[in-house]
Amino acid sequence: MKKKQPRIVISKNKKLAGAAAAALGAKLIRAAIRRRGRANIIVATGASQFEMLEHLVKAGGIDWTKVTAFHLDEYVGIPITHPASFRKYLWERFVSRLPLPLAGFHYLNGQGDAKAECRRVGALIKKHPIDVCFAGIGENGHLAFNDPPADFKTDAPYLVVDLDEPCRRQQMGEGWFKTLAAVPQKAISMSVRQLMKSKAVICTVPDRRKAQAVKDCLDGGVTPLHPSSILQRHKAAWCFLDKASASLLRRS
Repeated sequence: MKKKQPRIVISKNKKLAGAAAAALGAKLIRAAIRRRGRANIIVATGASQFEMLEHLVKAGGIDWTKVTAFHLDEYVGIPITHPASFRKYLWERFVSRLPLPLAGFHYLNGQGDAKAECRRVGALIKKHPIDVCFAGIGENGHLAFNDPPADFKTDAPYLVVDLDEPCRRQQMGEGWFKTLAAVPQKAISMSVRQLMKSKAVICTVPDRRKAQAVKDCLDGGVTPLHPSSILQRHKAAWCFLDKASASLLRRS
């Protein structure tokens, strides 16, 4: 029987996929503000999010002063000035480009005591039920920085994780680091269970290099060996793909 979740939207190219993901995300944010007077979101990073964020910051009709945002993951030991810093990425590609300031953005700081930082931001997110989580799927199938085999059981909102070699090679391959040795071996990541608490999850996953991970996570069973397969159990998840990333999916 055909799975109902996540809903798969395939666009001709990555620009159209990013635009479609941003349009849905903006619609859900506006709806949350209408219902409750505020919205809480999670924002992802990486090359897969370039086009989506470009369109999201331009979306009309959003009172960003009523939106609180959380950071999905961050490297341990990387300063905000480093080209690969996700705090730097989110400031440059999202926060600084908004027409109005956010109600708040809770960045993850991986430079100090990483476990203490997990507890600090974890306590904050418990007070802000998430309306929309923007995410991606890694080349190894990871969700946030939960590499395989992912921990599907922990209730902690954030945790310190070890980054496997395929994940670290992806970061180098995308140009964030010059060598594999330069890629950190640990990161702070939102947990799978915390991400799954979001009312809606919007994954933007372009490029041919993601095709095998997309197939593994969306065509196969739910397993920690393919962390993003957990999205099959979410009641309101969408995957926005381009033709390249969807090229290995079964057609039914």
